[in-house]
Amino acid sequence: MSAQDEQFEAAAPEPGAPCADDGMTWWYRWLCRMAGVAGGLSCAFAGLWNCVTINPLNIAAGVWMMLNAFILFLCEAPFCCQFIEFANAVSARADKLRPWQKAAFYCGMAVFPVMLSLTLTTLFGNAIAFATGVLYGLSALGKKGDAISYARIHQQQKQMDEEKLTGALEGQGL
Repeated sequence: MSAQDEQFEAAAPEPGAPCADDGMTWWYRWLCRMAGVAGGLSCAFAGLWNCVTINPLNIAAGVWMMLNAFILFLCEAPFCCQFIEFANAVSARADKLRPWQKAAFYCGMAVFPVMLSLTLTTLFGNAIAFATGVLYGLSALGKKGDAISYARIHQQQKQMDEEKLTGALEGQGL
């Protein structure tokens, strides 16, 4: 068995294994993936542009941004890294992460170059990568409840407030 066969077996879900249902719809999952690819592109180009300088902090931030681009491509679009042997295994591992974990990881890795070198290139280059983390963070919050549930909760709170108000008024009248 070759290393590539083992990699595909590691990336493929086991039969009978429960699917990780994170509550994301198919179109939102694709939106997050497309935002990740766009974030990778913006990080790569801005990181390359950031490296064309003599300031060492700008160079460090640019290298970090290109590393962010590679990680985004590796996790969100492994077909872009088809000649890297471990790409599918890393992507499968990233797909098993919960949305809040991806959100924290993507936002954290997008903030670091901005802290190294606060320039427009690093801000705009990392904005889409940070937005990808925000999209994953919003999906971690879950779906919005229906109007009937909210109306029921509002009605119960209103009744409790009226009971407290009448209890307070009766207490004052004595």
